[in-house]
Amino acid sequence: MSDSGTEPKSRPRFVAGAVCPSCGAVDRMVIDANADHRRCVACEFVEARPNAPAEQPVTRVTRASARRVETPAEAVKLLDS
Repeated sequence: MSDSGTEPKSRPRFVAGAVCPSCGAVDRMVIDANADHRRCVACEFVEARPNAPAEQPVTRVTRASARRVETPAEAVKLLDS
């Protein structure tokens, strides 16, 4: 290995299952690790990546009230047939 001091080129990463909002092509969206945008390789659509993380949707698991409920432990009985 040589230590030339240059960073290796990063390859664009395909996003599995992503659909292009412009042409509707599936599995054609790439994200470049060094750039703050995503693009479609089929139609050259380009969009800036969001800075803020997406909010997590409220589900029965993520609700605050779901975390407060304690379920009592019960013994399990095994039956012979």
